[in-house]
Amino acid sequence: MPYFDAASAAPLHPVARQALLASLDEGWADPARLYREGRRARLLLDAAREAAAEAVGCRPDELVFTPSGTRAVHDGLAGALAGRRRTGRHLVVSAVEHSCVLASAAALEAAGGSFTAVPVDRAGRVAPGAYAAALRPDTALAALQSANHEVGTEQPVAEVAEECRAAGVPLLVDAAQSLAWGPVASGWSLLTASAHKWGGPSGVGLLAVRKGTRFAFQGPADERESGRAPGFPDLPAVVAAAASLRAVRQEAAEEGARLRALVERIRERVPALVPDVEVVGDPVRRLPHLVTFSCLYVDGETLLHALDRAGFSVSSGSSCTSSTLAPSHVLQAMGVLSEGNVRVSLPAGTAEEDVERFLDVLPGVVASVRQQLGAPASPGPARAAATGSGLVIDSLGKRCPIPVIELARAIGDVPVGGLVTVLSDDEAARLDIPAWCDMREQEYVGERPAERGTAYVVRRRG
Repeated sequence: MPYFDAASAAPLHPVARQALLASLDEGWADPARLYREGRRARLLLDAAREAAAEAVGCRPDELVFTPSGTRAVHDGLAGALAGRRRTGRHLVVSAVEHSCVLASAAALEAAGGSFTAVPVDRAGRVAPGAYAAALRPDTALAALQSANHEVGTEQPVAEVAEECRAAGVPLLVDAAQSLAWGPVASGWSLLTASAHKWGGPSGVGLLAVRKGTRFAFQGPADERESGRAPGFPDLPAVVAAAASLRAVRQEAAEEGARLRALVERIRERVPALVPDVEVVGDPVRRLPHLVTFSCLYVDGETLLHALDRAGFSVSSGSSCTSSTLAPSHVLQAMGVLSEGNVRVSLPAGTAEEDVERFLDVLPGVVASVRQQLGAPASPGPARAAATGSGLVIDSLGKRCPIPVIELARAIGDVPVGGLVTVLSDDEAARLDIPAWCDMREQEYVGERPAERGTAYVVRRRG
């Protein structure tokens, strides 16, 4: 069964497996002890740190291993903010950061600090000068991912780092998605990453803090990992993580070029094979292995289950795959279609024939899901009520993509220039109705509060 969700967790790399098994026998002792077994464990830990630091582009004594990439982010943000508390308690992030970064920002705000979320364009990229404009005299820290985890867009790290340097503000870079493909551009002050994103074992994160960066670890003091990652390290996992990072980086140029060609095939052929699809993310400045597209009139969760039954493991940023029923914050910040969202992220070694089979299967799967949901065929009875100013569609209590489907089925019932108003209390409608208008060349007039939910107004163009 083809696994196309490497952005969530890459399969364990063969080098990681070999290193893990070998270090289970050699690296079980406490590396802080001076007896023979401890010294052997310490040698393994030091070698792993040197290998990881070389891949990151920092000194070994600037890098520590944490229990996860999320832990590295939380500790990195908290430590840097605490180290610069005299400057202020303001944080700058992009609107498309990983949820763990945004959770830390929200915690800062709840504790009396503040943060600014820098907007992105429709490709998911921050604009030049946007961070410089968001920095304030009380800004203690800025954070920016090197590449987006949902759409693959690479961020202008070097430019943002220079803007932060000019303002005297340290920059934390979340490199979880990109580190396997190459070093991050210089200029950062802190960097985080997660081993399971590149084929290492889960439960290992990296936190690098450049010398000269003010940093105060938050939590009880601990003598391990320079006081920045308390507790006994999972040494076999750490060794496997460092060994696999070195291995994937050696393979990155050749494998990245191969996967980029396969992803380009998906980007080009999906819109030709499946009607009413929007491929999102930057088409050029992107990760080589990841592509995301959204399908009109499709429930994301239903589509993912259907693809799973067809033999493909993919993921989604669609609201319907979330327990909160809220649209993906990344897609929302980009202003693109969120319904029927599919993220394909190819692991190393993906076979060309598996991609071809996915492209063969996808059109039928999408058509079947659309048929199940009643995607536009003819206007439904009692769905639209005539008013003096057009039609009103009551979609209150209905979730994605039903409000958009009902809009599509009703738009033909008004004359050119006529209005259709959709009443919806689903947050995804705020994103998906304007996106539908762009895709179907209809005019999105705007929204207004309604007695319940929100009224979204669309004018028929043709």
